[in-house]
Amino acid sequence: MRILRVAQKLYPEVPGGGTYHVHAMSRDQAAMGHDVTVLTVGTESDRPHVEEREGYTVVRYFPTVSLLGNDISAGLARHLAGIDTTEFDVCHAHSHLYFSTNLAALKRWIGGLPLAITNHGLYSQNAPQWVFDAYLRTLGRWTFDRADAVFCYTDTDRERVRDLGVDARIEVVPNGIDTGRFRPDGPGGDRIDHDGPVVLFVGRLVEGKRPADAVRALARVRDAHPDAALYLCGEGPRRDDLVALAAELGIREAVSFCGQVPYDDMPAVYRSADALVLPSRAEGLPRTVMEAMATGVPVVSSDLPQVRELVSSGGYTVELGDVEGFAERIDACLEGQYPAGGRERIVAEHSWSDTVERTTTVLERIRRSR
Repeated sequence: MRILRVAQKLYPEVPGGGTYHVHAMSRDQAAMGHDVTVLTVGTESDRPHVEEREGYTVVRYFPTVSLLGNDISAGLARHLAGIDTTEFDVCHAHSHLYFSTNLAALKRWIGGLPLAITNHGLYSQNAPQWVFDAYLRTLGRWTFDRADAVFCYTDTDRERVRDLGVDARIEVVPNGIDTGRFRPDGPGGDRIDHDGPVVLFVGRLVEGKRPADAVRALARVRDAHPDAALYLCGEGPRRDDLVALAAELGIREAVSFCGQVPYDDMPAVYRSADALVLPSRAEGLPRTVMEAMATGVPVVSSDLPQVRELVSSGGYTVELGDVEGFAERIDACLEGQYPAGGRERIVAEHSWSDTVERTTTVLERIRRSR
């Protein structure tokens, strides 16, 4: 099968769960014998326009303009417009929130190249929710409806997409992780060096992830656990603000910034933690949550509909912005008071190999029905 994958960004140039999903899916489908090309927007001047990587081909175009964190590339648009639909069997675009996916939908509408779209999360963290509410009921809905199949990670997300008025076929394929790599037993690492309880935040240091709530929660957690520390793994524009906030709260020495941690090092990081905190205002089905649970680490997450049921097997959800509630639930986790079935749930329902197999099966069905 000849797969054209359209993805706004790609790992490892841009770290994150969504970009790693695109990379790993392309790598593993190539290993299965499929011909995979990833069309993406790149900003790294030292990267070639065309590159062979782990069995698949990457084609990059520079952005022309950026709007609300959405890089728009005239080069990518011209490339998509010029594709002969006989070159590929199916197009698989990732996230309806990006202009590149809108272009893939336009290509489907006027050119006939079969299209699947993976919904990595309905809302973006780069703009107010009202902006995306308007988008989702107009251009976003139109984009979804051009697809031959829309992938959602959960039944909850499927219903949320349906509530927008989308009529396209929806396939629920749970997101997965490598449960052999992320497990409780295994070597530790030296990135986290602390004798007391460790609270972990993994993600970009941006407003939508609300890392400041993690810092504020730690200040309260230290009332009961004075030796607790917070380690933040990730980069972003809020770093200096977080340093200042920690100093203002009198806990600067208890807050450490690990920077961007390579994927291969993350299992050891999770094994060094006692709880993962995720206060985000918007997510898909976060890999960080699944990786932590698979490693035996309890999770305290904001109460997002698509995350709530999963986290109930290995932690707690808290109302968005409730810093005191986050602190109370982190306290409970540090004291060993949390549901302990997290790893079993992830192994049973969120294996990465199963995600790849089920996704590929749907793409092959689209190809056959062309």
